[in-house]
Amino acid sequence: MSLADDARERLAQLKRDGLLRAPPTVSTAQGPVVTIDGHALLCLCSNNYLGFADDPAIIAGMQRSLERDGAGAGASRLISGTMSVHRDAERTLAALVQLPSALLFTSGYAANVGALQALFGDGDFIFSDALNHASLIDGCRLSRASINVYPHGDLEALERRLRARPRGARAVIVTESVFSMDGDLADLVALRALADAYDAALFVDEAHALGVFGPGGAGLSAALGVVPDVLVGTLGKAFGGAGAFVAGDASVIALIENRARSYVFSTAPAPALAAAAVAAAALVQRADERRATLLRHAQRLRTALRALGYEVLHGESPIVPVLLGEPARAVAIAGALREHGCFVQAIRPPTVPRGTSRLRVVPMATHSDAQIERAIEAFATVRSALKEHA
Repeated sequence: MSLADDARERLAQLKRDGLLRAPPTVSTAQGPVVTIDGHALLCLCSNNYLGFADDPAIIAGMQRSLERDGAGAGASRLISGTMSVHRDAERTLAALVQLPSALLFTSGYAANVGALQALFGDGDFIFSDALNHASLIDGCRLSRASINVYPHGDLEALERRLRARPRGARAVIVTESVFSMDGDLADLVALRALADAYDAALFVDEAHALGVFGPGGAGLSAALGVVPDVLVGTLGKAFGGAGAFVAGDASVIALIENRARSYVFSTAPAPALAAAAVAAAALVQRADERRATLLRHAQRLRTALRALGYEVLHGESPIVPVLLGEPARAVAIAGALREHGCFVQAIRPPTVPRGTSRLRVVPMATHSDAQIERAIEAFATVRSALKEHA
């Protein structure tokens, strides 16, 4: 069988299993309303939490950088040098998250994979939450350290495993602060205490918390007064741009700069994206009202959808997971909602465990109260139709 024939068969199997993806083309900016196939739809699936993806100040910062710095960085920073705009962004981001040093990466995936692979290796022990993002999972695997996956949020199980590790072996606890699919919060205070008690480092991915929680949007760690040994933040969510950074002690960041394969062997982020991060950081720090609106919208959706009879996971983040079970059911309900003016994606395995396919409903701070009510009405209409056909 040729490679093409094999690919066609595997795609057909994905379709039979309800797991084939075919993302629609969005022809407008990622705002509260997007246009798909000529139809205006409420966007309830973007991580553009604070609505900064099309902010004029960020766009202006990028335009100035394009004129000054050009379109591309040319090569890896270890080959063609570090551009001043990258250093400006790193200083700004380190200050935002209240850590000494930071290093830019092209994506959150590259940051997690690179940092874990650079810092840990054979003979080390990684303790990873079962619901960690794929980038963290892959970074753990690439490190070649011994990996212990503890049940989601189970601190007692984690402590037992920390206690059982060989004496003197290096260890790190790896967690998201806001889990991307369930929307719940890690107990960072308890995780920091366990790390300190068992001489382990704490690695925190703040992808979905940066900009949303903490003083000036510094993240959940800052909100709780926790200082991670390594903090990863992304720039494509609340910051409205693209890329990511790793922050920590200057020596830790210098080691990552020298050892992270996804940094060493990758062209640096476009200068304009670094400039966008600087502009976005200033907006994020002043966005207390947007943060409050975002969380209020999420709580309104969480309460209303539960009242309509949907199974909604508890949480305090902007992520509102509506559990539906099997992939086909999630896809069907997402399609019905689109017919009623709402763009919500079905999340299916392997992104989430089998039997937990869901809609991941996410408002933006820039949605109006009226738009949130329209979304609830659409969910109510779809729910009534489901009951009629039950």
